[in-house]
Amino acid sequence: MRIISRKTLKDFWEKHAHAESALQAWFHEAKHADWKSFADIKARHRSADSLPGNRVVFNIKGNTYRLIVRIHFNTRIVFIRFIGTHADYDKIDATKI
Repeated sequence: MRIISRKTLKDFWEKHAHAESALQAWFHEAKHADWKSFADIKARHRSADSLPGNRVVFNIKGNTYRLIVRIHFNTRIVFIRFIGTHADYDKIDATKI
């Protein structure tokens, strides 16, 4: 998968250093994944949730952080839409971000 953009993750872990290893692990896995549908993601990430518009919410570092991506399965592109703490996530409308 092609991930746009790693810089978003890097900017976040520079402010939240304890998130770095978990976000790098997610990035590495996603980059080498061959997700054709949400079912492929769910098979590997049991806690992932599907949202409208091909959005997926990943729990990062034991649900300390939430990562929302929008996936174009046909073009194999993953767009990072949001990364934040669980409290930050509670303040947004995840279906519209």
